[in-house]
Amino acid sequence: MTLTDLSLSSALSGPPKELETRCASMANCLDLKDRVAVVIGASSGLGRALAVGLAMHGADVVPTGRRIEATADVCREIEEAGRRTLCQPADVTERGSLDELRDAVLRQFGRVDILVNAAGYTFREPVLTTSERQWSSLMDTNVTGVLSACQVFYDSLRASGRGRIVNIASLGSFLAFYEVAAYCASKAAVLSLTRSLATEWARDGISVNAIAPGVFPTEMNGEMVMDTPRGEEILARTPMRRFGMPEELVGAAVLLASDAASFLTGQCIAVDGGYLASGVNT
Repeated sequence: MTLTDLSLSSALSGPPKELETRCASMANCLDLKDRVAVVIGASSGLGRALAVGLAMHGADVVPTGRRIEATADVCREIEEAGRRTLCQPADVTERGSLDELRDAVLRQFGRVDILVNAAGYTFREPVLTTSERQWSSLMDTNVTGVLSACQVFYDSLRASGRGRIVNIASLGSFLAFYEVAAYCASKAAVLSLTRSLATEWARDGISVNAIAPGVFPTEMNGEMVMDTPRGEEILARTPMRRFGMPEELVGAAVLLASDAASFLTGQCIAVDGGYLASGVNT
């Protein structure tokens, strides 16, 4: 038997038996029951919607962020959905706080199956006047924070046997937006990091994917896009002619966190009303 024959034989042997069992009933492949999810950056905006959405689809969810009061509010929503939770604040720019978060989750739940990295922010500033401090601060949160969280939760996700990481990318991962160069650069880095992690960690049973939201007005960007020329231009270039609602990201997150994504890694799903697909809309 040649090396090629051996490789083909290995490929045809199929997935591990436990994976075959989980995939046998595709009717339940989107069910997140008995999964434990950690959502970083969940105190408001898109992260909050994702934390509550995962809970509504069966997961026990630990939402976290720097604001303890806002985090506690999300925990109450998760409990109202009938799922277990834990109120543990964390700051992605402080590695020690992520270690404390992981340890607290493991003490209470004993496992972590899903990690969602939704922490991030933006600012509008011309490239010429963007300071090194502004640039570094944003990168520390939007990029290094994602890397740190993935590293901190790696062992737990590997132990799960079906670890899932969902990173929040952006249209700025693909396109330039006027006077938000630092944000776009950070989100391009998040997408690249997603692909690199997917390549390295697939052998450890961890799938790593991303979601690129279109424009979803939140506390972070509302002033930039609501009733502004910038917002009008975005709407004109969006085939659906509207902004997104945070809850409309939940379906993609549930897919990427579930057994339905058992052979899906290194990908980015754009939930953008057709923005990236569009050329001329009139």
